[in-house]
Amino acid sequence: MQTDRERGPSDRSPSNHVEPFPIPSRLPVFPLPNVVFFPKTYLPLHIFEPRYRRMVADVTMGSQCIAMALLKEGWEPDYYGNPAIYPALCIGRIVSVQPLPDGRSNILLQGLDRCEISEEHFDKPYREATIRVTPMRHDEGLTNGVRRALIDVLGRYLQAREDSAAWQGFFREEVSDEVLVNTLSTYLDCTPLEKQFLLEADGLHQRARRLNDLVQFMLYEHHGTKGLE
Repeated sequence: MQTDRERGPSDRSPSNHVEPFPIPSRLPVFPLPNVVFFPKTYLPLHIFEPRYRRMVADVTMGSQCIAMALLKEGWEPDYYGNPAIYPALCIGRIVSVQPLPDGRSNILLQGLDRCEISEEHFDKPYREATIRVTPMRHDEGLTNGVRRALIDVLGRYLQAREDSAAWQGFFREEVSDEVLVNTLSTYLDCTPLEKQFLLEADGLHQRARRLNDLVQFMLYEHHGTKGLE
């Protein structure tokens, strides 16, 4: 499942304050096996299962918010039940709904904040959870050295990709540190578990360093594989 690219890079200035969107303490949970959602990014989804059609209908009449979760390994036998999920999630706000025939729809989520599950609830066709918002510590932004190191290693990684030109816009100085790190975390060819590891980072610096390490490893794997050919 592909995600939409981050729209409208924000100013890096800390004075660019935006009033936070209200997030209730109990939210619907949408678990998937291969998607990890990040704040400040956008996620398009095709909704077709009856339980999630009901979820979207309820959410659009209510809080507008859904918590996206990653399913743990071994989810397959119980997919239509409530298989285990990782407790760190990302809250998304529904910013558009495109109704389709037979009750299906396409929706677009805007990533708001990270959260953790305090308690799960199973009294509706879809899962809900009482959540605790756990925003990352990013007031200070990235140091110039950390940002530059991340951009440099990404530049080396992208040299071998045909779509490298499409990534250049994210490296502009006016793109905020959080948008840069979270967008790269979304679109890099990491496994879902690696992306979950990035989502769970304590702060923006830690996420950037983890991302740097992952890209370094991917570079090593790429060059190592080429050396064996």
